[in-house]
Amino acid sequence: MAKTPHDTPLLDELEKGPWPSFVSGLKRLAADDGKPYANMMRDLVGQLEHSYETRMGYWKGGTVSVFGYGGGVIPRFSEAAEKFPASREFHTLRVQPPAGMHYTTDLLRKMCDVWERHGSGLIALHGQSGDIMFQGCSTENVQKAFDELNAEGMGFDLGGAGPALRTSISCVGHARCEHSCYDEVKAHRGIINSFLDEMHRPALPYKFKFKFSGCPNDCSNAIHRSDFAVIGTWRDDMQVDQDEVKAYVAKNGRKQVIDQIIAMCPTRALSLNDDDTMDVDNKSCVRCMHCINAMTKALSPGHDRGVSILIGGKRSLKIGDMMGTVIIPFLKLETEEDYERLRELGETVIEFFAENALEHERVGETIDRIGLANFLTAIGVEVDPNMVSHPRTSSYVRTDDWDEEAAKWHARKGGAKGSVEAAE
Repeated sequence: MAKTPHDTPLLDELEKGPWPSFVSGLKRLAADDGKPYANMMRDLVGQLEHSYETRMGYWKGGTVSVFGYGGGVIPRFSEAAEKFPASREFHTLRVQPPAGMHYTTDLLRKMCDVWERHGSGLIALHGQSGDIMFQGCSTENVQKAFDELNAEGMGFDLGGAGPALRTSISCVGHARCEHSCYDEVKAHRGIINSFLDEMHRPALPYKFKFKFSGCPNDCSNAIHRSDFAVIGTWRDDMQVDQDEVKAYVAKNGRKQVIDQIIAMCPTRALSLNDDDTMDVDNKSCVRCMHCINAMTKALSPGHDRGVSILIGGKRSLKIGDMMGTVIIPFLKLETEEDYERLRELGETVIEFFAENALEHERVGETIDRIGLANFLTAIGVEVDPNMVSHPRTSSYVRTDDWDEEAAKWHARKGGAKGSVEAAE
């Protein structure tokens, strides 16, 4: 166990037990004699112990930035600087990761070298917005660290901070995942490159996040943690390899398949036949991915792949946690025109948010305040009953007047007489 100049009985308790502790990492950096960050980390450990003793936080904000940017640095100044002078400044640089989070080992070593020279040596991969979090830097070294990270050969840019577009994140996607339904990296890079000004020069009522997941497994946690979630999906029938189904049943037994796969389907869309083949009621499938995850060789997404777009996910703020609301049930992402349509929709939503949201309000809360129908009208999207499978049972979508709107939609499509009864 590494030692520091400060007594840390409370922190020592966090190192006990079977699981790795962040305290051990901090102490290891603090004990790294000869490194420029060692003194900073020693006082940081001391201040953290002091916070636990007094049950108070001692960090305050301020203004720190690099030339030409209005965001990307999280300022932290210590209110206990007299007692812990080496950690009086402990700023964080938020740095954009590569789309899909692909790194070479050489690049990772270069990033570590930069942060050992100019920062604390403490790096978090990744924050909730996807940033590489370079934590712990003095005001003097912020610009120096950014210049090296941004220089030719590395080329990293700062991410978002404050009331701005935040850094985006995309899952590993089609590079390694057989469930991928679109080019996540292309969508991610195209969107972020188009809106860099909104990221580097904060001018929104509050933060706004894009996230990209290649399938409904949502490995980037987009539906719950982003204002604009792009989720891969399909609109034709799920692919079923009956030979692989039989092989799976033979290996695991009918009881396991029925108990853990068939019975676990939330809409009872699966059935196992007497000959060990599987039938899928595709109209009832809600893309929960449980059966596909369990029987990856036997089941897979359909051929007609694209994305669903959901708006308004967030954690607790003015109102409680919210999941994204389906705004575009299906959008094909194949041609450049498709990706341009995605970018245009993102621009429309951001512009509406900038002009109509209250200060410190997420777009999901704006929709809750003004009503979903008004929001859809404002961004030029027609109401579509496919936005929600079962409007009357949805726990997070207002359904006022949706019967009438569904009737209008059916009338426009020519599939009904325009009556509420026909829509139902």
